[in-house]
Amino acid sequence: MVVENSQRDIQHVFLIGAKCLGGYGGYETFINKLTEYHQNNKKIQYHVFCKANGSGSMDESTLEGVTRISDGEFIYHNAYCVKIHVPEIGSAQAIYYDVAALQACCKCIKEKGIVHPIVYIMACRVGPFIKHYYKEIHKLGGRLFLNPDGHEWMRAKWSKPIRKYWRLSEQRMVKYCDLAICDSINIEKYIHKTYDGKGVHGRNPQTTFIAYGAETRKSKLGDDDPKLLAWYREKGLTARGYYLVVGRFVPENNYETMIREFMKSKTERSFALITNVNEKFLQELEERLHFKKDKRIKFVGTVYDQELLMKIRENAYGYFHGHEVGGTNPSLLEALSSTELNLLLDVGFNREVAEDAALYWTKEEGSLSNLIDDADDMDYEKKALLENKAHQRIKEYYSWDLICKRYLSVFTGKD
Repeated sequence: MVVENSQRDIQHVFLIGAKCLGGYGGYETFINKLTEYHQNNKKIQYHVFCKANGSGSMDESTLEGVTRISDGEFIYHNAYCVKIHVPEIGSAQAIYYDVAALQACCKCIKEKGIVHPIVYIMACRVGPFIKHYYKEIHKLGGRLFLNPDGHEWMRAKWSKPIRKYWRLSEQRMVKYCDLAICDSINIEKYIHKTYDGKGVHGRNPQTTFIAYGAETRKSKLGDDDPKLLAWYREKGLTARGYYLVVGRFVPENNYETMIREFMKSKTERSFALITNVNEKFLQELEERLHFKKDKRIKFVGTVYDQELLMKIRENAYGYFHGHEVGGTNPSLLEALSSTELNLLLDVGFNREVAEDAALYWTKEEGSLSNLIDDADDMDYEKKALLENKAHQRIKEYYSWDLICKRYLSVFTGKD
């Protein structure tokens, strides 16, 4: 007789690849929501690895409902979270973190006698080491899943030698995984076009498509909420008086183009940038654009209060999305779910998600600035039509409830 809640009945899933929970990155948002939606499911147990130190590291004091176990361990959303210390070794930190997390993962599986575990790695960073861990995980009776991300080797922040490394690493990671979970249809097509016939024993890679998600509800905060009004006063903003962007402050998200074009536009609204500022990149932008002289442009810091952030999105006049590399991006989904008017960089990933529910711009001079001027003069009926299309798109294809159910089915074989 099998006991209902025995170790064998629980599916343990080890999540590797997010720096922290509560951050603005795609994997951080994804893990936060996945553990939230499954926190009361007794059939699945998540183990999450985070960075203990350095840029973007985990600070669990910013989260609600955390049970601290030790300096390096805590429980959040019923997930067991472990912080990995990473030495200051430049761009190799991410590789070190993933390898250290894989070592800790295998050790935990052995010591706890966990059966049929799933190790889910996000991003293709550790290709040179993956064959070893693929074999080790299989020896332990487990499976290795991969989220191949969206062309890490194309990101502008990397030098040519590092981009070459990412490309080769991607090839190895796709080969030595049992399932590649692609968050974009375009990424899934790319995986098969590039790597069919190149898996273990010449097999085609096994793939499935599961996007990221977004909330379909409205913020719990009202327009007159003291927290919201205090934030507006502090930042010099008013409801419907600003365009917004929320995301990581990295070159491939096209902050330079957005700021330059905004400065050229005639709008009297502000441009509020909610991001974790990289001072080096910020200084580079100031030297090229001299944006500090434009009082409309406001770097307003980070907002970790999710209800407040949702309300800030809802009250924006429009949202800019300049992400050029990657799959289905959480910040885009959240904007489509919350913001009335969305102005997106015209690339395949973004059109795949928004279709005709948004306006599109290119990196050509004048494209975004002219679109901003047109958006300022747009009539209510057209804005309402775009908003309704965007909300319906999220509800039908990208709600977190739907996405988390799909993951549960892939992880457990049950709905």
